[in-house]
Amino acid sequence: MKKRSWPSIEITVAHEAADAVETVFNEMGSTGTAYSLLGNVGYDTVVVTGYFEEAPELRSVLETAERVFDEYGVDLSSIKEVHSASVEEQDWLAEWKNYWRPTVTDRFIVAAPWMDVSDSRREPILIEPGMAFGTGTHETTRLCLRAIERNFQTGMSFFDVGTGTGVLAIAAAKISGDSGASVGACDIDPEAVGIASENASINGCGWIKIEQGAISESTSPHDIVCANITLDVILPALPVLLGKTKRVLILSGILEEKRSELTEALTEYGYPDPIISHDGEWISAVVATDRD
Repeated sequence: MKKRSWPSIEITVAHEAADAVETVFNEMGSTGTAYSLLGNVGYDTVVVTGYFEEAPELRSVLETAERVFDEYGVDLSSIKEVHSASVEEQDWLAEWKNYWRPTVTDRFIVAAPWMDVSDSRREPILIEPGMAFGTGTHETTRLCLRAIERNFQTGMSFFDVGTGTGVLAIAAAKISGDSGASVGACDIDPEAVGIASENASINGCGWIKIEQGAISESTSPHDIVCANITLDVILPALPVLLGKTKRVLILSGILEEKRSELTEALTEYGYPDPIISHDGEWISAVVATDRD
């Protein structure tokens, strides 16, 4: 049987623009992205590869990049090379296995199922990589995991908005154990719901309630609510996010340069002093609502 090939675009870019390139690919309908530092001495540049069902025109890629780079505040000249290619499916899977490294926090190690983490002192969260939703190892994921470790306790309820791979809900479920407290999640993408459900089962947390849709007025309030999504989605949803949070709201998916937009919005709703943490050029905000 002939192996499936994925059309791909490879962009070599200055390291600080890598996230902007990923956004470009996502806006153009990429089915997944991968990063490689191979051959880049000193890590001044990174190769970001986007995989597609159908190959986009390079001209369209550059036009989209011009707009997105402006939004991110990075110069288009940070793009060093652009190439189109075709990658066989088995080669893509090999890339994940060769170059994906675990994400480590104080309590957890996020790893792929084929990795041996038996000698780690940290509790494993096993995430099956998928082309559509990555591996849950982005800086914002680490920020949220750390915030969960600091604020979530056994017996609390938890709800993850825009769950993607499900890694954050799984972390909360592992902390919760058999306490019987509610751990739930939602995502507007039905494929994400399926992937998150599979990952929950892999980790022995199949009882997590994962729903398709967005957080809304009909969503039950939870002690901890987490939203690792983009700022343009967070801002209009803030009234609902705050209203459904009993104790602590965790927000991420936000660039440092957008920090003032978030803090100004939180101040308008009566929360002027969120705890801000950084990982690279990304931030998280922890908001104590204390509604109990």
